[in-house]
Amino acid sequence: MSAESTDVIVIGGGLHGSSTALHLRRRGLSVRVIEKHFPGRFASGVNAGGVRRLGRHPAEIPLSVAAMEIWHEIEGFIGHNCGFHKVGQVKLAENEAEMKQLEERVASVRALGFEHEELIGGNELRELVPAVAPHCLGAIVCRDDGAANPMLTTRAYWRRALSEGVEYHLGDIVDGVERFGDLWRVRAGEAHLEAPVLVNCAGAWGDTVAAMLGDSAPLTAQALTMMVTEPIPHFIDPVCGLASGGLSFKQSDEGTLVIGGGHLGHADRDAETAEPDPIALGRSARTVARVFPQLKDVPIARTWCGLEGKMPDEIPVIGPSGSAPDAYHAFGFCGHGFQLSPIVGKLLAEQIVDGRASLPLEPFSISRFTDRA
Repeated sequence: MSAESTDVIVIGGGLHGSSTALHLRRRGLSVRVIEKHFPGRFASGVNAGGVRRLGRHPAEIPLSVAAMEIWHEIEGFIGHNCGFHKVGQVKLAENEAEMKQLEERVASVRALGFEHEELIGGNELRELVPAVAPHCLGAIVCRDDGAANPMLTTRAYWRRALSEGVEYHLGDIVDGVERFGDLWRVRAGEAHLEAPVLVNCAGAWGDTVAAMLGDSAPLTAQALTMMVTEPIPHFIDPVCGLASGGLSFKQSDEGTLVIGGGHLGHADRDAETAEPDPIALGRSARTVARVFPQLKDVPIARTWCGLEGKMPDEIPVIGPSGSAPDAYHAFGFCGHGFQLSPIVGKLLAEQIVDGRASLPLEPFSISRFTDRA
């Protein structure tokens, strides 16, 4: 069977795949995206929706700051507001040791030349979050951070990419990747595609696709658990987290509380399933009740998990293959890739078209794992 030709094949149609495809299309390249289900099925559409610079790994800060500039103009970029609200993000300290930890964090971020994280004491914390428990001493705040709707965002990327000429092949798993001369040939069901450039945005299956290219990445599939309560009267604006971890908390426009924080369910990548763990749900609920005691009797309406790829050093793989020519990766975002999506696509497009990205991608190289071997 003869193969259909395009300039770039992108494997994975979630946020990072669709963002990359859209940016490449805007640079004049033809792009085909292969997605085995539909965009947003596993992580992109079912995450906590945090749009944050707050608490980023130092290597991610330049990317996150650049991504936030796009988020503040998201409707112009993607044709939809994506439910984005600039409500701020707050990371709470529950004791003196955590307050010291946050103070050191702000100092380290400022030493890198960034000033988006601001340390506040208890009085200002209660102005921002009046309902917080009395034992909370202070916080870091990023006032221009916020949250968006993950599924609306993923669908907006998808629709915009389609409208600008990106082609999607949905419903088939990639079952073959081969290099012939200067072309990549990819098989997915009945589809046979070929292109000079291949981009791996396969999410929790990113390591599997990477192995087809000769690369190795120690990815672990995780099921990140979310809960939503029944609606209650509005009482909080910022998105809240804890210095100790274990909480991602916000109130939607409808009044529901959306609760995450890295609590893990049961992931089965082979079966493509992710099931909540009742023990983890209970732990998450107790954390909320500790920080917001008045919520202890609010009913949970539903729970779910998304399948996400986790890397051992807590940062993603972004950039060229370490083994194969004209192949690139963007996967393993460890549960915090949502906010980065507009800039990751832009940087990969720059790398592919211009030969270099405008922000440093070296810390995210897949070669960092083989170099340590």
